[in-house]
Amino acid sequence: MRISLSLLVTLSLAACGGGPVESFLSGPASIGPVTLLPGIEGSPCEAASSCGSGFLCRKIGGSGVCSRPGVENASCADTSHCAAGFICSSSAGAGVCTRPLVDLRVDVNRDGIVDVAPGAADDLDEDTWNATHGAIFLANIDDDEVVCSRTVTGDVQLAACNDAADEIVNGADDLLDMAVMKVAPWAAAPMTATGKLLSTPPGKIRIFKQTAGNSWELFDEYQNVLSADELKAGVELRVEGKDVVRDSAVWDGYVSVTLEVSGIENTLTDTVKLRTSPVMTFHHLEAPQTSYVTRVPRDGSSTAFVNALKGAIANTTEKAPLVEIADNDQWTQDFFETGYMTMPAAGGAQHTIRVAYRSASLEQGGFLRPAGRVVFTSFRGKDAAGLQAWSPTQDGNSSSLNSYGNTETIPPYSHNGQTYPLGRLLRGAIPSFAPDPVLSKMMESQAVQPHLYVDTSWLLVGHVDETISFLKAPNPRGWVLLVNDAAQAKAMLEAQVAAGNGNVQMHVGKRWYNYNTNQYYSAAISISQVLANTEIMAASAEAVGEVNAQLEIIKAATGITEAEIIRVPFLHYKEFGYSIAYQPGTVNGFVAGEQDFISPDPFGPVINGVDIFKKDLEDKLATVNQRVHWVDDWDLYHANMGEIHCGTNAARVIPAAKWWEGGR
Repeated sequence: MRISLSLLVTLSLAACGGGPVESFLSGPASIGPVTLLPGIEGSPCEAASSCGSGFLCRKIGGSGVCSRPGVENASCADTSHCAAGFICSSSAGAGVCTRPLVDLRVDVNRDGIVDVAPGAADDLDEDTWNATHGAIFLANIDDDEVVCSRTVTGDVQLAACNDAADEIVNGADDLLDMAVMKVAPWAAAPMTATGKLLSTPPGKIRIFKQTAGNSWELFDEYQNVLSADELKAGVELRVEGKDVVRDSAVWDGYVSVTLEVSGIENTLTDTVKLRTSPVMTFHHLEAPQTSYVTRVPRDGSSTAFVNALKGAIANTTEKAPLVEIADNDQWTQDFFETGYMTMPAAGGAQHTIRVAYRSASLEQGGFLRPAGRVVFTSFRGKDAAGLQAWSPTQDGNSSSLNSYGNTETIPPYSHNGQTYPLGRLLRGAIPSFAPDPVLSKMMESQAVQPHLYVDTSWLLVGHVDETISFLKAPNPRGWVLLVNDAAQAKAMLEAQVAAGNGNVQMHVGKRWYNYNTNQYYSAAISISQVLANTEIMAASAEAVGEVNAQLEIIKAATGITEAEIIRVPFLHYKEFGYSIAYQPGTVNGFVAGEQDFISPDPFGPVINGVDIFKKDLEDKLATVNQRVHWVDDWDLYHANMGEIHCGTNAARVIPAAKWWEGGR
């Protein structure tokens, strides 16, 4: 059909209108009314409303024409020429539409690698953190170049000296202790673009940026920016934690980092969330990697004990090397506690920094227990750190509770719908008799091994290791509980009296020391004499009730049954009104391997050539495939109100269980 000039003019006018225009034109009646469409490609316009669906009004030189919005690589003069989700990126005066790429990446999927590929798992839900995903970093408090112990002496200064205390990367090993973070490359970033990195809460981490020369420099969140060239190429970063969580009410260990890019039409951001590793303690199901003992200089009983301990360890499966600490404080278990922090590494591995807690016990004059300095002066180094926390106003009557014989780890278990893949901390405390509150707050704030407290206020020393221990076992739970039972000790002795052996002596060849006369006297005593000693019998009866109260708390928390409990018999007596083991406390031994328990020699009554207390423990532990190794600790430990566990320590194999999968 031919259209007259007047019709073309009408169509042209209608094309610049704001919508369909119905016009009745002259001509053959068969044409009828015509519906005109809004502006299409190239039509003049004043605004997008003048153009058809899918078109925008592009202004050039003050006049507008209808055109399709630019998508990837379309030419543009400004972002108004680009489709939604695109910006106009210009270089040397020429602009193209490009999708903005403001993309910060961390190891969200915990495979030890940060993937910047489009759509990679490390870009999914990166601003949340839970048991299945979320990045992790370490408190970088080790001393990879081992400089602190050579340059610092004061207690506070010594603890404050570590790799996180400075603003440099302390060598290649230090770099491995930092979490990887990357800015994904945005090749089409406009030259006006700049980037900032901001962490929340501030001050908990330090960020390092890789330079063109492959060195590392501090990225100051308040002063430094990422250039357009860096945004184009992508940026390699590292995250260093400055400290562990010390009070979860102040800081819960989470940090959010935001990449903020400005210099484009609208400032754009991308945020990732990370969590610092808690410090975890070891349970007895893990084999020892290093054993520790103190050799007191010029002390014959210490030398004899250390040599006997060496012999026992040599007969274990693991044969964990024995490190000797030279100090006058023989209580090796008490002045430090071993632990660790981990984050994911490539291949499903864990990168670890071992950590040793220093005891918070205060000596006369308010000074920290000197032997505890070993965590900084001897242990700290490459991938090894020390920690201390204490209150200068702590209750002196409870100071003993800050010794780590009062900190044990219940092995992993599940009960009442709760799972504890790394176990729980077991400590002695009641409101009126509790460890240092600052140390306790720090240990509780690690969160993944929730505390369980029992009453040890009735004990002279006040430590949980005096009455309780744990051993690996081939049962569904994987472990058994060893618990003191003074009633059983009494029953064993009464049975010997009934068998006509009441005159047989125990503690033969051993001696006590009388501090009033400054003289030693024989500890040998007959079975009948022990049973006739009303003070020993009363203290032992009281101990039965107190231990049962501890046991009820543990049963309720763990679900452990009587079939999974091994009763360890020894009697109690009182000193200064508080209870202590009368016989060597055989529960208080060193777990020297997955199947080896080193116990204090009980020096019990020997009947038909057999020490009845040795045989009792050997037979019971044999049922759970455990071997007992006997060591004489009488002079060095037992007579001084302690036992073998009090005088030994261990750093153990890092558990295969990954803390971040535990849901805490």
